[in-house]
Amino acid sequence: MKEIEIKQLSEEEKRAKGVQSWPVWEKEVSRFDWEYAGTEQCLILEGEVIVTTANGEYHIKAGDFVTFQDGLKCHWNVIKPIRKHYNFI
Repeated sequence: MKEIEIKQLSEEEKRAKGVQSWPVWEKEVSRFDWEYAGTEQCLILEGEVIVTTANGEYHIKAGDFVTFQDGLKCHWNVIKPIRKHYNFI
């Protein structure tokens, strides 16, 4: 499985996952290191970020549904303020 998976979900898929009921996280333009303690799924509502891992860069933007794998170490470069629904699975 990829360390970061980015895809687009249909409205039906979003409803089936219950994304609208997930908590919301927001972050201003910034840079920071992060390590995931659990696998996170999130839907980017607003903003843009470049996430850098040991294996490359991932450009993530509004509308993307992203899965970050448990134990992933990365660096976030928030280019436009981020607002996302998130859930740990």
